Amino acid sequence: MGSHPDHLPTPTTPAGQEGLAAILARPDRAVVALDFDGTLADIVPDPEQARAHPGAVPALAALAPRVASVAVITGRPADVAVRYGGFAGVPGLDHLVVLGHYGAERWDAVSGTVHAPAPHPGVAAVRAELPGVLHEVDTWHGSWVEEKGQAVAVHTRRAEDPQAAFESLRDPLGRLAARHGLIVEPGRLVLELRPPGMDKGVALAEYVRETDAESVLYAGDDLGDLAAYATVEKLRTEGPDGIPGLLICSGSAEVPELAERADLLLPGPADVVGFLSALAQRL
Repeated sequence: MGSHPDHLPTPTTPAGQEGLAAILARPDRAVVALDFDGTLADIVPDPEQARAHPGAVPALAALAPRVASVAVITGRPADVAVRYGGFAGVPGLDHLVVLGHYGAERWDAVSGTVHAPAPHPGVAAVRAELPGVLHEVDTWHGSWVEEKGQAVAVHTRRAEDPQAAFESLRDPLGRLAARHGLIVEPGRLVLELRPPGMDKGVALAEYVRETDAESVLYAGDDLGDLAAYATVEKLRTEGPDGIPGLLICSGSAEVPELAERADLLLPGPADVVGFLSALAQRL
């Protein structure tokens, strides 16, 4: 689809078709919500090198003025997503919202500021104990730790056997997190230790209520996006008519749990960007 930006694909499910139809019929009451890594940006071995697809900002800038709101919902700190996405100061993205740390942080383009809670004390405790826990696991070599401010993530993509390292670390990291009041958020060869109480589903539900949206699109690629999927599925059933929604899965090979629930499968960020461009053109 990336080579045909004027082509708007048809969702494969009736619910997805209804969601897209609602967005096209009343775009001014539609929220478009998107994950960052794996959806707007390609997955790379070093997350610090991730950047939005070159067509992402132009596509969002074309789409945003035509819908009620565009929100990026990510596990990254909000300011990092803004920087890696190139979202600040872009004409057309004047009212973009970035909900970072699964919605715990918020950046608004209109003010250019980030609102964030005080750090959870368990994050500092986990950070201090993490090296000792990792060294007790034989397969951890090659894994590395990403500091995320309000969370800590362990990546296994560079390990000799990335999946084996991922599986062997799940239990010890789960116990470490639990000792300090945190939870473990699994992703694509990454385990993130973060505070409980907020996820992408909660963040999306609150934002849909805030904007009084009548339809919603959500695009994601990872296990952390399942909560947002569940929110869209719930919104569809609320009230007499529900809130129609379209669920898009970017790159389905690594996360079949997401692909099985999606209304539309796209191979990766280039195709998500192509879809957004086509949607903007249609509107």
